[in-house]
Formats: sequence, C-alpha cells, structure tokens
Amino acid sequence: MVRTGGRAAPTGPTLAVVAREAGVSVPTASKVVNGREDVAPETRRRVTEALDRLGYVRRPRFDASKAPGLIDLVVHSLDSSWSGAVLHGVEEAAHDAGLEMVVSAGLTRTRGGRPERGWLDKLTTRGSSGVLFNLAELTASQYAWLDQHHIPFVMIDPVLEPPPGVVSVGAANWQGGVTATEHLVALGHERVAVVAGYRRKMCSSARVAGYRSALVAAGVRQRPEYVCYGGFDETLAHRRMLELLDLPEPPTAVFVCSDRMALGVYQALAERGLRVPDDISVVGFDDLPESRWTTPALTTVRQPLSEMASTALRLLVRMMAGDRPESTRTELSTRLVERASTAPVPAGSSGTSPHVG
Repeated sequence: MVRTGGRAAPTGPTLAVVAREAGVSVPTASKVVNGREDVAPETRRRVTEALDRLGYVRRPRFDASKAPGLIDLVVHSLDSSWSGAVLHGVEEAAHDAGLEMVVSAGLTRTRGGRPERGWLDKLTTRGSSGVLFNLAELTASQYAWLDQHHIPFVMIDPVLEPPPGVVSVGAANWQGGVTATEHLVALGHERVAVVAGYRRKMCSSARVAGYRSALVAAGVRQRPEYVCYGGFDETLAHRRMLELLDLPEPPTAVFVCSDRMALGVYQALAERGLRVPDDISVVGFDDLPESRWTTPALTTVRQPLSEMASTALRLLVRMMAGDRPESTRTELSTRLVERASTAPVPAGSSGTSPHVG
C-alpha cells in the first residue's frame, strides 16, 4: 500500500506517560519530542528510548494555510557532484511546482541500535508536507514513523530494496551494466573485470548482474577473480585495481561502477605504467562532470540523476495531493557515453595484457 498519509492518526500513550516512564517532567519530554537542543544528552537518551519503547506517536502540527508548500530533501552528503545533480533536479522541479525546500545532509544517526528521533520529529514541527530521501537506508522504525505520521515520501536511488508499497525512483542499473560490458566485448575484450560498489546495495548488485548477463550472452568466460568491490570509494577502487593487475592473467578492460571509483582505477594504472586505453580500457558509470575532466576522458554509462530527482519530486507532489502512483518503482533509462578511455584490444595480444608486478 502506498504511504500517502490518508488515515486517521492512531492512538497511543500520552506525553505524560512517556515523561513518567523516562523519569522527567512533561515539559522536558516535550522539548525532546519537538527537537529542542536545550536538553542534556543523557536525558534526551532516556526520553528517546521511552518514546520508542512505548510507541509514542507525535501528532503532526502541519497547518496547510501557513506552509502549503514545504518539503524536505534528505541527501547522503553535500560534498559530491552526484548530490549536486540530484539537488539541481529537485530544486528546478520544486520551483516549477511552487514549493519551498529544506535540505538536510544525512539521516539521524543511531545509538545502541535505536534510531534517534530528533530529525524526524522536526519534520512535523516545521510542517513539512512530504520528504524525498536520496541514497537513504531507513530502518523499520523510521519507515513506521513516517507511516504513522502520514508523511508522504519518495526514495531516490534507495540503498536497499524498499518495503512493499514504498515509492522509489532509480536508474536502469542492470541495463547499464549490460551496455558497458557489451561495449567492451564488442571491442574484442574477453578479459573484462568489474569494480563494483557494495555487495548488498541495490544499484551495485544490479550493475554486476548486468555485467554477468552480457558476458553470458557473448559466450565470454566468467572469472570470479575479476569481480571485486570498491564501496564506491576512490581509495578502495585504487586498491582493487592493483589486485586485479597482480593476477596471473590480468584483465584488458574494466567496468567501474562509478565515475568516482574510476579516478582511483586511473591512478592505479598510472602507478603501474599502464596507459588508458592503449594497455587497458576503462568504462565508468554516472557521467559526472569528472568523467569529462580525466585524461583521457572517461567512457561511461550516463544515469539521469537530475531527471531521477525531478521525477521523484513530481511523484511526491501527486502523493501530497492524495493520488496513488500507478507503480511504486520508476526506472529511467541509462545510455553509454563514448569518450577516449576505451579501444580495441591491441593487435597480437589475443585478448590478454602483460602481467605487471
């Protein structure tokens, strides 16, 4: 069931019961519920645990006549061009829809396995009409909290498969993995490695699955040692590329599941005296501005980040109006952007590259 917040607010313990359970006054408990900062950390912890233990549900204070167009955008971080593209897409769509936006970087951290509630409670305090989560990994408690408070939300590129009924927008990651690998195979490469992100992340596993499918379709041998994970981190990708180069039969081409990781791969290749694409071809994923600035410019799979964000905003607006989307999962197409980092296997190499120690 799509979470549009159309039901009556459930009953539950009063704030007085919560205060008594936590051993504090009602005004102090109220400060915690409303996200006030003037509460001692230990007191906040006791009240927060009591709120969770008793299942306290804070009633929204939203007044449509005062703030009819306020939404929250929660991004994983604000220090990357990836987040910048998402922010741009949401901002443009919000402007067109006449909405104001509050941007937060990162979800509220957890303590002792329990989600802190201050940030979530602030949603109702400031009267947000809906939330967009980008690269978020929500807990079951956080999903339940949003549902109980009837706050519509949409996930942009969720980390894990969302629960049934949760609306999400992403890219066609499986097809992107297929396209990148097919491009390398078409150039004559048979030793194609993949440097993926996280094993359990939805987009990463889909890209690896696409890579495997393309190899099978082309009749190219799959090599388990050619599949490695770099956690979408430049430093880890650098390390994984060095490990691939140390194999008895190193790859002649590598599909890197993010442009940021491709920077680390480039560095590893340069350290070993290998040239891109003369000695080894590289394909990235994202088509961030960095992919055009590298030398050579990076062939990559473009995922439409700004379009994903604007699509999510439009879906959220519909949910805020009480409409139910036809589908809970929307995928936008990816496409290969060919630049200078890929080339045919050098003549006489028979699909291999020299081992570089």
